[in-house]
Amino acid sequence: MNIHVFQGIMIPFAGTLLGAACVFFMKNKLSASVQKGLSGFAAGVMSAASIWSLLIPAIDQSRTLGRLSFLPAFIGFWAGILFLLLLDELIPHLHPGSSEPEGVKAHLKKTTMLTLAVVLHNIPEGMAVGVVFAGFVSGSRSITLAAALALSIGIAIQNFPEGAIVSMPLRSAGMSKSRSFVYGALSGIVEPAAAYITILLSEHLVPLMPYLLSFAAGAMMYVVVEELVPEMAQGKHSNIGTILFAAGFTVMMMLDIALG
Repeated sequence: MNIHVFQGIMIPFAGTLLGAACVFFMKNKLSASVQKGLSGFAAGVMSAASIWSLLIPAIDQSRTLGRLSFLPAFIGFWAGILFLLLLDELIPHLHPGSSEPEGVKAHLKKTTMLTLAVVLHNIPEGMAVGVVFAGFVSGSRSITLAAALALSIGIAIQNFPEGAIVSMPLRSAGMSKSRSFVYGALSGIVEPAAAYITILLSEHLVPLMPYLLSFAAGAMMYVVVEELVPEMAQGKHSNIGTILFAAGFTVMMMLDIALG
């Protein structure tokens, strides 16, 4: 694997590690308003990444189809939505702040269910990073190394609070600092794994790159609408989540345009 590609797919995981490490420096659990803000920021980053880093390149690569250049993006987007819907129904998980588990019934610890919720969230992010780097490796004109790195950096920024969201509640529940850190870190290891698998598959599916890019976009948008937006909007002071959604969106937009 190209060293730049390896470094690129590990950048988001580094963000999760740093966030999980907050358990060693912070004593109190994250407040509800902080969690709303972090969910809003993550939703903004993922929404902007879906548009600028994934859907627009997918449409650009299909220009030869003329007026139907939207078709691969349309098909791939819906395939990603349905794929995440399937995972959501199959994987037992518990969203932060919720008392009702989702997915198939399983006798798992609450900590395990919370970690699986973040893992489910991270799968499409890893796929997105993997498919963008696969597009760069394949020589796609619409995907440069800088653009791929911009996506990795943007996801790493929003992974920092995610790592803290996993590790801090575990510490507050009585788990040791080291175990809480490990759980937070493990929630993010799925991203480089999903990215690597996506790159391996994409090497043999270069003509399908527009579909793969939009597939990742659909998967990410499913997470945004099904999970992050409800988390940032529930209860009082939802304007905090809204403002940080806009901040995350513009940060990712600037990264993609400035570096791409």
